[in-house]
Amino acid sequence: MSLIKPSLSFQQIINMNVGFFGIQYSFGLQQTAVGPLYSFLGAHEGELPLLFLAGPVTGLLIQPIIGALSDKTWHPKYGRRKPFFLIGAIACSLCLFAFPFSRSLWMAAGLLWILDAANNTAMEPYRAFIADKLPSEQLATGFLTQSFFTGLGITLANVSLFVFQSFIKGQSEVGIPYWVYGSFFVGSFCSITSVLWSVMKTPEIPPSDEELILMRAQKRNYLDPFFEIFEAIGNMPRVMWQLALVYLFQWYALFIYWQYVPLSIARSVWNTSSEENIQLYEEAAAWTGLVNGFYNVITFLSAFFLVGLAKKFGPKWVHIVCLLAATVSLLILPTIHDKYLLFAPMIGFGVAWASMMGIPYLLVVESLPKERYGVYMGIINMMIVIPMIIQTLSFGAIFENILGSDPRNAISFAGVLLAIAAIATAFIPTQESKIPKS
Repeated sequence: MSLIKPSLSFQQIINMNVGFFGIQYSFGLQQTAVGPLYSFLGAHEGELPLLFLAGPVTGLLIQPIIGALSDKTWHPKYGRRKPFFLIGAIACSLCLFAFPFSRSLWMAAGLLWILDAANNTAMEPYRAFIADKLPSEQLATGFLTQSFFTGLGITLANVSLFVFQSFIKGQSEVGIPYWVYGSFFVGSFCSITSVLWSVMKTPEIPPSDEELILMRAQKRNYLDPFFEIFEAIGNMPRVMWQLALVYLFQWYALFIYWQYVPLSIARSVWNTSSEENIQLYEEAAAWTGLVNGFYNVITFLSAFFLVGLAKKFGPKWVHIVCLLAATVSLLILPTIHDKYLLFAPMIGFGVAWASMMGIPYLLVVESLPKERYGVYMGIINMMIVIPMIIQTLSFGAIFENILGSDPRNAISFAGVLLAIAAIATAFIPTQESKIPKS
């Protein structure tokens, strides 16, 4: 017997998603601060893709496993999903505090592996948490509220870099500016406190008696999560395979953007690189934080507006338009030489980022069995991280041999890939019943 899910108030939906703010603050630092930090520690531009390998690999390994485990977990006091994202938030908080104390490039790279593992432990159960709690008519609001907190968290992470760079001077003996420390310390605090808020404010829906009996009857061993993942992949609905194609181009492009946008802006506006003039590059990196913060402002301002558009026109067409807006943004960005004009193309990119963080889940969630939300949300994350792994292994050669080792060309290349993702989205069947209009 399936449980009838009660509708939640808007305040309750906000409370259950507040923890996503801390997770995404950490993600924002990874987007904007880790690349420059690698540069401060002596990394070369062509090495950046491999140094960012931690994110996709840990996501590939951890999210589907955590999802499978959380599907089979229930504790009357601690719940099903909440223990996982609480443990992840604690580990994330400790890593963020330690990150700016890195003494070498490889120490920083190692900490990124641990940080990404913690973020992935927290993030995947959060996706399933939304699907667990909300009835169909509130799924759009739930997932796009996560987009809102994604934008807010990443905005504050990026703006903190600009603010602290303006007021905190000096650097450590290994060359890391002290303003970087401030942003990571704030992230450490936000990570744990925001997740604790959601944990305390939002009870989970207990499984039915039939589900509990089934859970307790199953014999468990360490290989069960892996068997669950392979079985779920074998039974995936067709729409998830189609989403995988969209994600191949979408996330390859986004990983290029996060790795190379500080370098692109340094070239196009400051006419320098991290190897030519480190002081000018610091200015460019801090300004990039402000630019990225601005597109995330657009993200959290537009997230709830996209809810209405998805209900009116369908999530598929909203996502196509948003991807095309991001395409135009990235094609324009490398041609701009005035730092103040950089904000204009970020409007389209910010709206697209809101769509990317919420709309694709609406395309598939109603096709998934509710008792396997966790493992399938983990598999969706595999669709995100596999393109990232492909990018880290392949893009160094593309950057040097095809794009002339010019980060501005890398950003334009990412724009073209987003256009291909929009075309792939057009082949996903439109299913009007996915999102109730009332």
